Amino acid sequence: MERAEDTRSQVARLGAWVEPGEGVRWRVWAPGHQKVEVVLHGKDGRPGTSLPMTDEGGGFFSTTLAGEGAGVRYKLRVDGEGPFPDPWSRSQPDGVHGPSEVVVPDFAWTDAGWKGPGPEAQVIYEVHVGTATPEGTFEALIPRLRSLKELGVTTVELMPLASFPGVRNWGYDGVDLFAPLAAYGGPEGLRRLVDAAHAEGLAVLIDAVYNHYGPDGNYLRCYSPYYFTGRHHTPWGEAVNYDGEGSAVVRSLVLSNVEMWIRDYHADGLRLDAAHAILDDGTPHLLTEIAERARAAAPGRRVVIIAEDERNDTRLVRPRDQGGYGLDGVWADDFHHQMRRAFAGDSEGYYRDYTGSTEDIARTLRQGWFYEGQVSQVHGRVRGTPASGAEPWQLVLCIQNHDQVGNRAHGERLGADVSPAAFRAMSALLLLAPYTPLLFMGQEWNASTPFLYFTDHNAELGRLVTEGRRKEFAGFARFSGDTVPDPQAVETFTRSKLDWSEAGRPEHAGVLALYRELLRLRATDPCLKEHRRGHFDARPTGSHGLVLERRGPGGALHVIVNVKGTLEHRVPANAELVLWTESPRFGGTQEQEPLRSGVVRLEGPSAVVVRIKD
Repeated sequence: MERAEDTRSQVARLGAWVEPGEGVRWRVWAPGHQKVEVVLHGKDGRPGTSLPMTDEGGGFFSTTLAGEGAGVRYKLRVDGEGPFPDPWSRSQPDGVHGPSEVVVPDFAWTDAGWKGPGPEAQVIYEVHVGTATPEGTFEALIPRLRSLKELGVTTVELMPLASFPGVRNWGYDGVDLFAPLAAYGGPEGLRRLVDAAHAEGLAVLIDAVYNHYGPDGNYLRCYSPYYFTGRHHTPWGEAVNYDGEGSAVVRSLVLSNVEMWIRDYHADGLRLDAAHAILDDGTPHLLTEIAERARAAAPGRRVVIIAEDERNDTRLVRPRDQGGYGLDGVWADDFHHQMRRAFAGDSEGYYRDYTGSTEDIARTLRQGWFYEGQVSQVHGRVRGTPASGAEPWQLVLCIQNHDQVGNRAHGERLGADVSPAAFRAMSALLLLAPYTPLLFMGQEWNASTPFLYFTDHNAELGRLVTEGRRKEFAGFARFSGDTVPDPQAVETFTRSKLDWSEAGRPEHAGVLALYRELLRLRATDPCLKEHRRGHFDARPTGSHGLVLERRGPGGALHVIVNVKGTLEHRVPANAELVLWTESPRFGGTQEQEPLRSGVVRLEGPSAVVVRIKD
């Protein structure tokens, strides 16, 4: 199905905005309905005057309120039903069920000289705003930005910000795509955070969810049945309608939202949640339009669009003129899974597809992901395409992220399942690989606080979520007889709050020093600044070891990693020791240098970096 029309030309602006010299203007899409009204609300939330909207035809209704501006609160009544919040609302100060609010993007930005992130040198730091600080707000994150910059982070990735029900949620139950959550600080707070990040030299990515919408507070069906379709299905139920009748407006919902994050909030790009579940049979695919619309919204700035996608498909990052979607990056989870299998012994669920052998870890490092067309035991089908079709910096690797931590029954971080020595060795391999590394907040000091799954739904939906969560883990041997924490409990949320004071404690300070040194090397060493294929290799050595080689001007760096047992690895006579993860300054116990007489000797999990000059 060829889609020749431009969605922008079909669908004019929707929602509420201030028209200079006129007042507040509303435009609503409610096809099949006869009468739509704006119901003004007071600051106390009570309804007041109603304004009839004019039927423009095609399901669109509009009206204007002269002499008014930002701060007006309202709902919409449809054929006498409601009133309901505006699904295109830019602000929901009293939550997803409360009145919508008119806002004006009139922030006094100070980032005029900001050009955006260099995609080849990104180091991404994933943050959940609600648990990153005791206050759980955009404002409270601002004092933390400088320490992230000094660490070596280049980009802060904010987990979803669109308004969701209640005040505690990961954000993937969002229902008001255009309204940054009031509990985090709303539109003003987000603008202050992004502006402050740019002042520190940090880019900001926003995690955007376009594959499904949350159930609680979702009023889209009150306006139109065309927002969803039975033609496709996702793990979360009925799919969003991106290619059927009425889909032009639904696509506009997403593309206008993309524009808003980039234009009105100066975001430097998006992380697209579960892009494999953004189902669209038309041409161009919505993913392509998202990338193109995002870049067009920021003339003179670099914008980065990264997909979370389980398919290992290089089509995502191939240019449109080469048959791709034209995105800038994609998550590549195979590295994480191999590393957890090797160091933590995980073997259930999707880990059944991985051996964790040093041969397979090395292969994953050489390629970028492991599955390039082999049959997946878990999925029962062929998975992946050759990773050589993607530049290394386009693949985002991690050893933990919000999913891999929070989707564990008790939200335990990597450090709870591997030794401190293993954590240091895994970190060295991640940060010195040629791919884009992603850190989950607190990882740089091996934070001990869990990141649990938490929600704040109404009582009935909350009960179903709690029951579903516990059934989900009933088949896992390690959780048999265990009580999975209740997602609805306030304590589940508060336990997930990051404790920044840990970073200065002796058992954590060494890890932080290691991360700073590894990221300093990554940013400055000529061998590590060369990201192109043909300039790196990985191979197993010994029974449980591997070598990652990075080549650049004047020589090479070898990252020698031992998983367990004893490793003796011979290196060229001119090899120079750069660092070893078991040094006491990084929290290790090995005071004697591991390189002696041309042999690197490692006991147990550890990593060594040596320089070999040409």
